[in-house]
Amino acid sequence: MNGFLNLNKPQNFTSHDCVAKLRKILKTKKIGHGGTLDPLATGVLPIAVGKATRLLQFLPSEKAYKARIKFGIQTTTDDLEGEIIRQQEVKDLTLAKIMDILPEFIGEIDQIPPAYSAIKKDGKKLYDLARKGAVIDIPIRKVFINKIEILNWQESDYPELDLKIVCGGGTYIRAIARDLGEKIGTGATLANLQRTLSCGMTLENSLTFEDVINQKTEEKLSLINLDFPLQNMPKIYLNEEESKNWLLGQKISKITEANYQFYCTYNHENQFIGISEQRETIETNIKPKIVIYPNL
Repeated sequence: MNGFLNLNKPQNFTSHDCVAKLRKILKTKKIGHGGTLDPLATGVLPIAVGKATRLLQFLPSEKAYKARIKFGIQTTTDDLEGEIIRQQEVKDLTLAKIMDILPEFIGEIDQIPPAYSAIKKDGKKLYDLARKGAVIDIPIRKVFINKIEILNWQESDYPELDLKIVCGGGTYIRAIARDLGEKIGTGATLANLQRTLSCGMTLENSLTFEDVINQKTEEKLSLINLDFPLQNMPKIYLNEEESKNWLLGQKISKITEANYQFYCTYNHENQFIGISEQRETIETNIKPKIVIYPNL
């Protein structure tokens, strides 16, 4: 089996858990995922099967989420899974005040990832260090937030705000919740998170584990084409002779757009055969980076 699967990840599963379960369902070991989701989060988890695992590094980074932020509570993990370290009723907090601050989170921003995250420091994952009580100096990173849209506002002693967030890769929604609470002065934590878009795959077209099992049992399971999630990449088409030479690992002299390094590559029969890498020498050459087709 070679292709992608759009999994609707359930709560209380790590991304690694999902891969392990799918290995058993699909009876294949070569499976990977295209973007970690926290155990409490649900939604789109792109799964690569077979040769698709070699393409994970080229998948588009834009993601979209529906997030619920609860104000007046601050936790060790920046979500409701962690220990509460600060709690206060904030009945007077208004949506208008939040709307004044939200624009500060649009565009390229500095973000400090949560202490409880899978990021590695000195070869060790931050959440392992945090669980041991280590004092961690977490480096600031640049992330890009394309859009934040208010979906709902619920007034209470601990008000809740539902947001749609479209962002680039590496963004922690838990950190947005934490930082928004700090800027407002009430503290805040992430109460719920659902990913609605990742690697070009949407929640509407996702499959639950039950769906996958049923379709596999009925022999109706169809994986997403290998090149479908690569729509963000430029394409290059080879003639018959170029296709043969490319599959033999030879460099091909080809006029391409010089500002791109990698290209989805198709043979003379319009079949996706892999990824080309462009090399600048005296003349522009492309060579195979990843060969997908045929089965060699």
